[in-house]
Amino acid sequence: MKLLEYQAMAVMDKYAVPIQKGIVIDAKEGAAEKIKNAGLHFPVVIKAQVQIGGRGKAGGVKFADTVEEAAKLCGEMLGMDIRGHKANELLVLEKKDIKTEWYLSIMLDRCSKAPLLIFSPVGGMDIEETARTSPEKIAKVPLDPLRGVQDYVINYALDKTGADKQYKHQLKEMVEKLYRMFFDYYTMLVEINPLAVDENGRLTALDGKVEVDDNALPLLPDITAFRDKLQEDPQVIEAKKVNFLFIPIDESGAIGVMSNGSGMLMSCIDLISKKGMKIHAALDLGGGATSERIAEAVRIMLGRSQIDTVFICIFGGITRCDEVAKGACLAMSKKEASGKNLILRMEGTNKDEAAKIVAESGLPITIAEGIPNSVDTIYRIRKGA
Repeated sequence: MKLLEYQAMAVMDKYAVPIQKGIVIDAKEGAAEKIKNAGLHFPVVIKAQVQIGGRGKAGGVKFADTVEEAAKLCGEMLGMDIRGHKANELLVLEKKDIKTEWYLSIMLDRCSKAPLLIFSPVGGMDIEETARTSPEKIAKVPLDPLRGVQDYVINYALDKTGADKQYKHQLKEMVEKLYRMFFDYYTMLVEINPLAVDENGRLTALDGKVEVDDNALPLLPDITAFRDKLQEDPQVIEAKKVNFLFIPIDESGAIGVMSNGSGMLMSCIDLISKKGMKIHAALDLGGGATSERIAEAVRIMLGRSQIDTVFICIFGGITRCDEVAKGACLAMSKKEASGKNLILRMEGTNKDEAAKIVAESGLPITIAEGIPNSVDTIYRIRKGA
């Protein structure tokens, strides 16, 4: 999971990493008053909060000298599209006078199987260009998890890049803070770009990027809260709360596909697409789904008004077919399922009992044998045959 800049900076602040004073704006109304009450010193920089780099070159970073100008720019920037990402939030920060910009990060290096420190005294938007044209200005040092951040690591980084050694103590403190954060938050990447050296010789993080391992989210309630705020799709949020994976695919589609396994889910999507039909969304049930969870999954899927046909493909093992059938019947008996179709393909435990449950329900549920035949059934139903 990639955090937005202000979220990354909030985590860094917990580790006493020096950051700029700022405020988040998420609505045009009241922006001027909110900025004024924040007590910011002008000029300020206004930065669109999107999960993508290069926003400055795309018009996502602007400067303002007054509250009125800042509020006007916020009105213009909120909702703007930056390389396919919508800016629903803005970060307004005090503009800092800086002497130079550095680059600093710790990332998980799969080759060395250790955290990798990357440092350069040439930071900013063009760090990729620096890596291409002046690789000697970038130091990469694996960090031994048993030893942590040692003096020789910082000495090497400064020597390799030719950076001023008067900043050794500050740089080591900064790396140590990021190192603790790297492990505490189960991150894949912690990055400061630029790491500013101001006129007084102090290091300050002017921008931050943090990527957290999704598998660790249950251990990080603050990051989970960030994730739910980032995610606008109500079905995605609702599904995650009950440990389902809901995946929006094509807004113009009308078919929802559900299965107990990503491999089978993708196979179903491929076959349906080859038939010329469009998938609106997919949902991975996982294993061992009870009738209540099946019903909940169908309800979440039908929460998308565009979906008129739901295809459930189950291989029964841990997940019993009769539980699936009961859940499907429970969901299709609800008012919100009126006028919808459900195609059910089941193999495995209690399959015959499941077929009997569906047959006796009298609900618009069609049982199909095998995935190819199921896809043909979906096609015929949608064509009105």
